[in-house]
Amino acid sequence: MNKIGFIGVYDKTDLILCIAKVLKLAGKKVLVVDATVTQKCKYVVPVINPTVSYITEFEEIDVAIGFDNFEEIRKYIGLEDNEDFEYDYVLIDIDTFDKIIDFQLTNADKLFYTTSFDAYSLKKGIDILNQLKDPLKMTKIFYSKEMLKEEEEYFDYLALGAKVEWNEDKIYFLLENGDQAAIVENQRLEKIKFKNLSNEYRENVIYLVNKIDDKIGERTIRGIIKNL
Repeated sequence: MNKIGFIGVYDKTDLILCIAKVLKLAGKKVLVVDATVTQKCKYVVPVINPTVSYITEFEEIDVAIGFDNFEEIRKYIGLEDNEDFEYDYVLIDIDTFDKIIDFQLTNADKLFYTTSFDAYSLKKGIDILNQLKDPLKMTKIFYSKEMLKEEEEYFDYLALGAKVEWNEDKIYFLLENGDQAAIVENQRLEKIKFKNLSNEYRENVIYLVNKIDDKIGERTIRGIIKNL
């Protein structure tokens, strides 16, 4: 089981579901864990009888909501303490430092840090990073209106004291290129579709899936997205 963490207070739900869908169509068994305070998946992912914590299937992806750690998920599924999860990938959405510890993301296979440049997302997210005791390696995902150099410089300034080793590569999502309307439409239809998403959004998902699992191959990933 490969643990992939998405850290930060900025909304990551739809991006994670898109990545999970591509991984699933590439033949991987995927679990998405919404461990955020807001639990947006509870409202985006359809379910007949929601409870405090549950696992439901959406677009052939298992989605876990309301769990505080892997032990609770294990118990819900009915696994013994020594049994491994059958998932190839677990994508974990987290917006508090406590959940980094609870889901043991200090030994995650990949970590992505997501933020926009509004004051809340920046400073609340930095609060999480400042609580890290040991250095973690992460890749930046920025949501920005114009992708200004000054924005990233300001972020780097705020994050100076955090124990993070940043990867050289970074991903930018443009906020005003029509993607939000496409995402809202997907939510209304209760589907994961790439048809109306921008080329930039698609390229970023291709990059992220390839970074998570480079054995799938970029050509295969592009073929999957083209048909969604």
